[in-house]
Amino acid sequence: MFENLSDKLQAVFDRLNKRGILTEGDVDVALREVRVALLEADVNFKVVRDFLARVRERAVGAEVHKSLTPGQAVVKIVHEELLATLGEGGKLDLGGPAPRVIMLVGLQGSGKTTTAAKLALRLRNNGARPMLVAADTYRPAAITQLEQLGKQLSIPVYSEGAKTPPPQICKNALAKAIQSAYDVVILDTAGRLQIDDAMMAEVEQVKTLTKPREVLLVADAMTGQEAVNIADAFNKRLGLTGLILTKVDGDARGGAAISMRAVTGVPIKFLATGEKPDAFEPFHPDRLASRILGMGDVLTLIEKAQASFDEAEAAKAAEKMLSARFDLEDFLNQIKQIKKMGPLNDLLAMIPGFKQISRELTPEMTDRQMKRVEAIINSMTREERRRPDLLNASRKRRVAKGSGTEVQEVNQLLKQFRDAQTLMKQLSNNPRMRGLGGLMGRR
Repeated sequence: MFENLSDKLQAVFDRLNKRGILTEGDVDVALREVRVALLEADVNFKVVRDFLARVRERAVGAEVHKSLTPGQAVVKIVHEELLATLGEGGKLDLGGPAPRVIMLVGLQGSGKTTTAAKLALRLRNNGARPMLVAADTYRPAAITQLEQLGKQLSIPVYSEGAKTPPPQICKNALAKAIQSAYDVVILDTAGRLQIDDAMMAEVEQVKTLTKPREVLLVADAMTGQEAVNIADAFNKRLGLTGLILTKVDGDARGGAAISMRAVTGVPIKFLATGEKPDAFEPFHPDRLASRILGMGDVLTLIEKAQASFDEAEAAKAAEKMLSARFDLEDFLNQIKQIKKMGPLNDLLAMIPGFKQISRELTPEMTDRQMKRVEAIINSMTREERRRPDLLNASRKRRVAKGSGTEVQEVNQLLKQFRDAQTLMKQLSNNPRMRGLGGLMGRR
């Protein structure tokens, strides 16, 4: 998401940073390029106009002229105004007596059913007892899809088939939730056009009957400029409390995220970042702004690591690394842990300075390379993994044949591993690092 916009903004700022002093003309030229980049990213033209007016007012003022690095000062202003446009990240309102109702609305095909399951999974992982409600009686197989997702994730689904009116289904589901002590009810309503008065009246009736704490619009991030009209219309009819953007992993422009929040004033609460059930993350405007401006997103990377790595295993691996006892078995375990965090190029994009490298590595390339490394290590005996120095020429040929690779690839892996071991030995001679290893080992 935002790849195209990010690349163009980065080029503009790189040119600004090369200039020692910025004139008003320099700022105007740069902002014209920023304007084109934002419009090409499908950001609403009114949002672009207001955003650039705020940036220009500050960029030609004293805070840039007095700065020792004017180019960086402009980047800072753009970052701050981008944050103001994106607004604060919204948290779910789950206050009040149980069960709390969350109603999902949106156009057909926006991903509501999948999003309902992802949201339920996230809530359950945070200690809630959610129940899904199949209230989409119009789309063929919608009920079946939700039931299958519920079964896959072990989350209960309430349904009455396609003959009962959706408002009645939702009312009955609420009674069932009270009876069964579920504390969150997620209503998967049918997709509807914002201009379809009868369908909009139906979802208004659902809202009246269930009194939801949250009314969340599920919107496809690739909708582009039309996303603003969709969000505005739903907000006027239903009083939205939040937005969930889906398919953000497939949208290189990303203008919908900026536009919808700015026009409606409704906070973005979640981003669906992939097809897997756990590809669902809270919206952090500061992190997204940093990604847009090519500054990385280290906090999200850390959270992914914390969610994927076993703490005891990580501490054990750290101790072995710092004591120079890290072997190929440990290396293989680390690869498996990293794969749980998602595609390697996505992870690299979160590290400042690694964005271009992440672009050059497609998910297919990194996945293929990791599989080859795993195959090579798995083709070794346990003793060879623990003592790579045993791998003579004949053993390497056997490993290459068993893994479907070339001896050259086996040699390359061993060289990279030995380089890493050398680095670990150098670190182990540092008293501070030895202390850290001991501390982690005792946790």
